[in-house]
Amino acid sequence: MKLKAALANYKRIALLVCGYLFVALGVIGIILPIMPTTVFFILALACFSNTSPKLAKWLLCHPRFGCSLRQWQTHKIIPLKAKIFASTSMAISYAILIVLSPAAWLACVVGSIKIAVVSYIFSRPSKQV
Repeated sequence: MKLKAALANYKRIALLVCGYLFVALGVIGIILPIMPTTVFFILALACFSNTSPKLAKWLLCHPRFGCSLRQWQTHKIIPLKAKIFASTSMAISYAILIVLSPAAWLACVVGSIKIAVVSYIFSRPSKQV
């Protein structure tokens, strides 16, 4: 019984740490246009929803990201503006990578990941039906 409680406590701590890390990465994404922002706040919300209702509510009520997070949480909606910004940012960061002449395998792996992410983003609805 003690082992179960200890594991639950470690899981809670790990989720809190990950939530704070994702918030920090989201804040960095606000400053650096090549880093995503909302996706890190979505991940933080997932972590906080399981461990800290107070922090989850803080994210959901945030003046800038709260609306997008609520739309994602309730309907898995990604607004068209966010889709365009995300795909444009990924295209620019990939172009920068290509200009830096990476190894061919690295360019292929990164390109494949970006294509998969953009495909997923555009497979989500843009507004509530």
